[in-house]
Amino acid sequence: MKSQKLYEPSDLMISLISDNYNVLQSLGRFGINLGFGNKTVAEVCEEQEVDTYTFLAIVNFTINEFKNIQDIERLSVPTLMNYLRSCHEYYLNFLLPFIRKELTEAIDERDNVARLILKVYDEYSLSIYQHMTYEEKNVFPYVESLLNGNPKPNFSIETYSKHHEQTDTKLRELKNIIIKYLPSNNHRNNLLMAALHDIFNNEEWLAQHADVEDYIFIPAIEHLERKIKQRDITLKITGMINNTNTQNETLSERERDVVIALVQGMSNKEIADHLCIATNTVITHRRNIAKKLQIHSPAGLTIYAIVNNLVDISNIKL
Repeated sequence: MKSQKLYEPSDLMISLISDNYNVLQSLGRFGINLGFGNKTVAEVCEEQEVDTYTFLAIVNFTINEFKNIQDIERLSVPTLMNYLRSCHEYYLNFLLPFIRKELTEAIDERDNVARLILKVYDEYSLSIYQHMTYEEKNVFPYVESLLNGNPKPNFSIETYSKHHEQTDTKLRELKNIIIKYLPSNNHRNNLLMAALHDIFNNEEWLAQHADVEDYIFIPAIEHLERKIKQRDITLKITGMINNTNTQNETLSERERDVVIALVQGMSNKEIADHLCIATNTVITHRRNIAKKLQIHSPAGLTIYAIVNNLVDISNIKL
């Protein structure tokens, strides 16, 4: 039965474990060592360099299925990454080989059904390996690129979430085959029951792992993606503003004189006479001004001149 207590940083770590011994697995995945005495969750996490908010988000989720992360901004993505990577290592390098060893010891490999059971288990193990390897080679490097501020192109966490499917079909099939069809005897029965018990626990653990990815990891990365996108938009807007502010500097002194004359309503010939230059030179200046400012209408040029303090609005006929 699940505990209904929502654990907080001030709770004792030993109380959390006493209430829910399954938390021991989470401690291992976070790299938290035992021997912490009567210290609080916050004290233990701080000493062992684990983000407290992220630790409790996962613990409260796995214990009580508490999905309401109040402040997703506070989740530590590096802590989540370390946790998930540690889960993968535990699962691929310890749990899967351990269960296979249990099965090998519990069944008679001379029996056809027994050999098929091992085959189904190996197929299941391969599917899990491929799934987790995909995350290691594609998802985690992408998240690291986000953290570095330079996201990899042609990928998003949405791409991953669309293909993030449960991979426990073969495991359910394996359990049913063992329970319904595998012949046993008194000598092997205890070994088989132990292996079957671990397979059930394995199924529950894997489902919980997938839920952590779906309800905590993916939303955290989506939030990070939005922050990066907002940053990029802000940089673009700032660049446009700075570009506008420096456009006046890109005009030569003579070009600024032409702009002033134009917004005051002078014709090309009048400008030429006023500035003592040829009419064709005025036309060339106007062409360069339009190219530099990307402004082609008299009204746009007038606004530019006013904003950049080239003319006083009182001297312009509107």
